[in-house]
Amino acid sequence: MDELTALHLDRAASIASTHAAVLGTDHHNAAARAGSAHRADALGLTVSRVFEPTGLFDRRYVPSLSVVLRGRKRSIVGDDDQVWGRERFIITPVDLPVVAGVVDTAGSDGFVSAVWRLDPAVVGEVVASMSAPSVPPRGELPRLGTWTAPLADAFARLLALLDAPEDVPVLFPLVSREIVLRLLQTEQAPRITAALDGSGTSVVAAATALLTGRMAEPWSMGRLARELRVSESTLFARFKEATGMTPAQYLKRTRLGEARRLMIVHGETAARAATAVGFRSASHFSRDYREAYGRPPAADAVAARAQLALATAV
Repeated sequence: MDELTALHLDRAASIASTHAAVLGTDHHNAAARAGSAHRADALGLTVSRVFEPTGLFDRRYVPSLSVVLRGRKRSIVGDDDQVWGRERFIITPVDLPVVAGVVDTAGSDGFVSAVWRLDPAVVGEVVASMSAPSVPPRGELPRLGTWTAPLADAFARLLALLDAPEDVPVLFPLVSREIVLRLLQTEQAPRITAALDGSGTSVVAAATALLTGRMAEPWSMGRLARELRVSESTLFARFKEATGMTPAQYLKRTRLGEARRLMIVHGETAARAATAVGFRSASHFSRDYREAYGRPPAADAVAARAQLALATAV
């Protein structure tokens, strides 16, 4: 990472750390906490700070830019399993099931991250306004993006608006469009544009909504394409480019995550959870679950409940 990019990210980390501390620990100053939360929400930002490594948990990422500013985390998207820190970022152009956890808290400074919600309308507007968008060749994309100095600068200025709420009405629309523009100038541009079609709506987003909302149904590529009225080849290419997964991989990860939630949160048995999310074979479910989480379903649910109870007690 070059020195200028590092300086911008240092600035972003300092601002995010301050607001994450207020949001997470300042229980004695309700006004400060509420004000910080309101400003972050108005900017589409979520900032967090963690002082101990966490286990791996299933999360659903909405369309967003995810950034690690201090420490390192592990993210599993489909078959892609990586540990990363502030030298990279992750773009999620559509709702995506991710298994993630903090693995390094950067000593006493703590792990600091920020997630910025991407507005598909703004993305479509910026793409449409680019006279000659520089889009890298389409194909297999790296899951993690690489920072550029202009992108890091724009993101730091977005975070700086947390301390200047009076500037938000004027500057936020400009900064948000600049961030999208800078993202489109990175190697992640195809992942962003793959989530759009000519009308500004997303076939990929429609596909993920179907697979998530009706996950227990027996989906095939042909049936999904027919529901969306697109060709199988078009759907497959756009889906893989935007999410890094095939529709089948996406459906399996979504089902496993929901089954895990049912067992951990609602105390369902493995058999009932598997049936509820659409698995037709208990042995198939057990094999896929162990492959994803490293333990059999029942044992993993017990361990995860104990970890959550410990975190709540602390």
